[in-house]
Amino acid sequence: MGRTRGARPRRVWLWRWRSNPLRRRSDLVEAWLLLATLLLTLFAGAVTGLATAGAVDRFLAERRAQSRTAPAVLVEDAADASPSPVTEDGSGDGRVWVKVRWTAPDGTGRAGRAEAGPGDKAGSVVTVWTDDAGRLVSEPPSGADARFQTVMAGLTVTAATGVMVVLGGGLVRSRIQQRRSKEWEAEWRLVEPAWRKRMTG
Repeated sequence: MGRTRGARPRRVWLWRWRSNPLRRRSDLVEAWLLLATLLLTLFAGAVTGLATAGAVDRFLAERRAQSRTAPAVLVEDAADASPSPVTEDGSGDGRVWVKVRWTAPDGTGRAGRAEAGPGDKAGSVVTVWTDDAGRLVSEPPSGADARFQTVMAGLTVTAATGVMVVLGGGLVRSRIQQRRSKEWEAEWRLVEPAWRKRMTG
C-alpha cells in the first residue's frame, strides 16, 4: 500500500504575541511569564553566583591574611600517637596526631595536637598554622584549591537560584493554566446546549 502523504502542520512561532481570535488574555500573560522567568533565571543566577564567589574569595583571603605558619616541637614520638582518620575509600596518608608545643606571637608557650609523619620522634620540628592569637587552625586554602572552592560556591548558588526561579515561575504558570481550564469549562457550558441542538437537528 502506498503511503499517504499529508501536509505537515506548520508551527507558528511566538503565536501568543500575535493577534488572533483564538488567543486569550491568559495566553499572553503566560507568554510574558515564560519570558520573565527565563530572563530572571539568567540575571538572578549570574548576580547571586558572582556575589557568592566574591564573598567566598574575600573570606578565604581573610583567612590567609589571619593565618601564619609557626614551628612546633613534638613532645612525644609519633609512633605512640593515634593515627589520622582514614578516608572513605579506606586509604590514609599515614600521618598521625601528636602532642606539640609552639610559641604564640605574644611569646607565650602553647600546646596542642598536630599531624606529623609516622616516623617522627619527640623533639622533631613540624610546621603548624596558627591565627593571630596563636591558636592552631587548619591550613587556609590557596592557589588552585582556593579557586576551586570559589568557583564551586558560585556555581552552586547560581544553580540553586535558577531552580528556585524556575519553580516559582512553574507554580504561577500552573495557576494560570488552572484558571484557563475553568474558563474553558464555563464557556463550554454556555455553548454546549446550542452545539448539541445543531448536531442532533
